[in-house]
Amino acid sequence: MAPALDGALAAKSGPTVSHPLDPLTAEEVVRAGDVVRRHFGPGADLMFETIELAEPDKAVVRAHVAGAPIARTARFAVYRRGATGVWTGRVDLADGTVAGVAFLPDARPMISPEEFLRIEAAAKAHPDFQAAIARRGIARMDRVCVDPWTAGNFGVPGEENRRVAYTFVWLRLGEFDNHYAHPVEGLNVAVDVDTFAVLRVDDHVSAGRMPAVPVPMAPGEYDHALLARFREPLKPLDVVQPEGPSFTVAGNHLRWDNWDLRVGFSGREGLILHQVAYTIDGRRRPILYRASMAEMVVPYGTPEGVHYRKNVFDSGEYGFGKLANSLALGCDCLGHIHYVDAVVNDLAGAARTIPKAICIHEEDAGLAWKHFDFRSNRTETRRLRRLVVSSITTVGNYEYCCYWYLYQDGTIEFEVKATGIINTAACIPGAPQPFGTEVAPGVVGHIHQHVFCARLDMEVDGPANSVVECDTVALPMGPDNPMGNAFRVVETVLATERAARRRVDFAKMRSWKIVNPGARNAVGKPTAYRLEAGSAIQPYLDPEGPSGRRAGFIYNHLWVTPFAGDERYPAGEFMNHSTGDDGLPAWTARDRPVENADIVLWHSFGLHHLPRTEDYPVQPRVTCGFKLMPAGFFDRNPLIDLPPETNRASRAAGDAPSCCG
Repeated sequence: MAPALDGALAAKSGPTVSHPLDPLTAEEVVRAGDVVRRHFGPGADLMFETIELAEPDKAVVRAHVAGAPIARTARFAVYRRGATGVWTGRVDLADGTVAGVAFLPDARPMISPEEFLRIEAAAKAHPDFQAAIARRGIARMDRVCVDPWTAGNFGVPGEENRRVAYTFVWLRLGEFDNHYAHPVEGLNVAVDVDTFAVLRVDDHVSAGRMPAVPVPMAPGEYDHALLARFREPLKPLDVVQPEGPSFTVAGNHLRWDNWDLRVGFSGREGLILHQVAYTIDGRRRPILYRASMAEMVVPYGTPEGVHYRKNVFDSGEYGFGKLANSLALGCDCLGHIHYVDAVVNDLAGAARTIPKAICIHEEDAGLAWKHFDFRSNRTETRRLRRLVVSSITTVGNYEYCCYWYLYQDGTIEFEVKATGIINTAACIPGAPQPFGTEVAPGVVGHIHQHVFCARLDMEVDGPANSVVECDTVALPMGPDNPMGNAFRVVETVLATERAARRRVDFAKMRSWKIVNPGARNAVGKPTAYRLEAGSAIQPYLDPEGPSGRRAGFIYNHLWVTPFAGDERYPAGEFMNHSTGDDGLPAWTARDRPVENADIVLWHSFGLHHLPRTEDYPVQPRVTCGFKLMPAGFFDRNPLIDLPPETNRASRAAGDAPSCCG
């Protein structure tokens, strides 16, 4: 999924820093870039992959008092154009010093948004590519679209010790035409991203490695300017809050109902939630120290041609946050909205602000609870709300819409809505497609998966937590189960990292609880939250294959590690051309203890996508995600004190009495 960039986004000042976890402001990004350039000296020709907040130690964060001085440190990753290797280090933004500089000779920086169109231009300017386009009868090079994909690590001769993009080609018939409707099959270009030199033009048709496949020319339009008709619109369905929203935002601190948290953002992960807590009976109770979608990979399942190279880590190889959208009121977000801008760095070490990158609003979430007492003929009904914190990222043809939901009952949910345009290839119309679906005549969408990994730094009622696996088992018929109806839950504490490499087991209705052994509820049990893994996915990559080795996190649905500040991404720090030697399999091989400790949960989940004709020309959104639900965290239903209310804006088609108390 080759990325796309809205180049119109310009840097501007971010919010005033009021807390140690506030993301870097635009001014801080610029200062960090200036300090790093001075450190390396003139002529270094530095390129900045990353400038982001170096999050302080947890003890510092927890001890912070509002209004106290804040020490600000930036983390950086830089490289020299045309040279291999990456320097990492930290900048003290107060005194302008650089510390902890390390050179990683085998690391390759991610492909930056500024490089996408330069890769395309390099490919289109090469005479071998132009000749291959001409052989296909395409007269206008300005109509050719070349998407840069990360090249992976497949041991291809000539690609060693380089940062390579491997491209795929489509044809645009007009200004707003959907070029993914017109794939140009069998033509790929390998481009050195550091020098923008073309390493190789692979015309598999002229080389005799595959038969010629015609470019499908039937339109697959979606732009409103090109669509001939629309269905009759429905009557307006408005979200109206005449008194404004129930949440408040002060800087990056968000409060709503009994919840409070801090909203963060990074160029790699995108949206981050910090210090999520629920206050009940005047007591603020922490649940999550930090939560993010830390990595994702999209493996395609066809061995045909060079489509096996489509195995993209959209977060670690491109920067999920750097590709975030500016959200549109009334389209992406409905209701009374609070937007938060995001600041990221560009290749030159300057700041780029993405306006309205984060949306905060409330939604009705249906019934909270209800009961009709047939003896008293009384009904008690309460409705539920949820707070939504969201962002949307476009990675080339795909949109990933990421939503964190906080419910009044203490549930935390993360949902990804995937939409956009499926990646397309050309095929012989009507020919069998064992590895995909012909979604339009001559257009195939290959089977693939979207596998995400959430990093959940837990602190349920404090930093010392354990993970308990909960399996439901049926008792065999016998003296203890004479009627064959007995089943119970067997709980197992996952004491070490190896023991905590776990997979969902539907036969056992498996779930996991995060418990605080030192905190007890009203019935004497440890307070806990349950991970509901509703979108567990079966991986099909061979773990010994070149793509499987790099995506080790996908082979378990749950991993648990002790907190370590440098273990941030489940497949490793530098994903571009990675080997698979870094990440969760390597970390957890140490088998560190994770019982009654400061622990991090890593949950892999996703979408198994066999494309449909209904997914073309634009895919209706499909969803996946997980929930963290209180499971003994509260002493009783935390919604019992919701006031009885009737929505006065609702209208009945006929006479109907109120039912809400």
